[in-house]
Amino acid sequence: MNDQQAGTAGPGYDHRPSGRALPAWGDVSGGRRPGRARGRLMVAPLVGLAVVLSGCTGAQGAASPAPSQAAAAPGPEQSATPRAKEPARQAPAPDAEIPKDPSRLARALAATTADLRRATDAWVRDGDPGKGEPPEPVVLLALHQQRVYRYLARNPTVASRTYAKLPKALAKEAKDNVTAARGLLSLVRPISGSAKFRVRPPKPANVLLGHFRRAERRFGVEWEVLAAVMFVETKFGRVRSPSHTGAQGPMQFMPGTWAAYGMGGDVHDTGDAVLAAANYLHASGAPRDYRRALFAYNHSQAYVDAVLLHAGQMKRDIRNYYAYYNWQVFVVTTRGDRRLTGP
Repeated sequence: MNDQQAGTAGPGYDHRPSGRALPAWGDVSGGRRPGRARGRLMVAPLVGLAVVLSGCTGAQGAASPAPSQAAAAPGPEQSATPRAKEPARQAPAPDAEIPKDPSRLARALAATTADLRRATDAWVRDGDPGKGEPPEPVVLLALHQQRVYRYLARNPTVASRTYAKLPKALAKEAKDNVTAARGLLSLVRPISGSAKFRVRPPKPANVLLGHFRRAERRFGVEWEVLAAVMFVETKFGRVRSPSHTGAQGPMQFMPGTWAAYGMGGDVHDTGDAVLAAANYLHASGAPRDYRRALFAYNHSQAYVDAVLLHAGQMKRDIRNYYAYYNWQVFVVTTRGDRRLTGP
């Protein structure tokens, strides 16, 4: 892994009051661009608490980020909605301006989401989400969508006016994403100083999907909920650094909780970690009571709400899974936000 100085920054999400780290959600500004992650070690100034979201605490307390290994990929998932045949517009640049006017912002979000869905359909139909990296248009469009939602989460008045100008279905989707982001951001404390964070590309999208579905079959926990937990915790395994409390793996387990629910597996192995998370959630009340189970996993109502909102989006349209898969790792710092992964 390469060491890189990241100016004023820190990883993915940040930290919550209980000592848990938070998920990698927003966009970035300021400092030197680290570029696309290739398993490198990112260096970022630190103050307070930082990084992705803590995970399965069980009787022990907090948890934090680190990835794993892959498994067999399922066949491409087909979209439930018709595929548009017209070519998408050119994808926005990684740092393209986010409109501030609600009317322009609504048009930008609608166009970006439509283009992202067309690009995702083409990727699933003609590419191979079980191998390699996503196509550039999917990556760029997902990043722009993520940055729009991040902006809306931090500007409630603009967000309300923007919803009113969106089609009904997209307005609902936007509200869910913004509500999830705003709740998680409320748990964040900006960092300053220096800290090292490891990031890497995630396992292929359909490899992860295979792990989620295998765990659903075994423990009855919906794959969308498991995917949402991994998304919030480590951005699908992009963040590898252990938390300051000692939590590890793509699903964020403390050692004692892993000993109880890891079934003899490797906490850093993706398949083992997803099965253990499903095991823990099932033991904590899922699927009968997801709120209870998720609160046991991470003691924050904002966390529970965010996971369920993201899971609901994936249930409504599986293309939202592929969109979230391409959202990048950001940090909140005292000098602004900074992106650690992506183009």
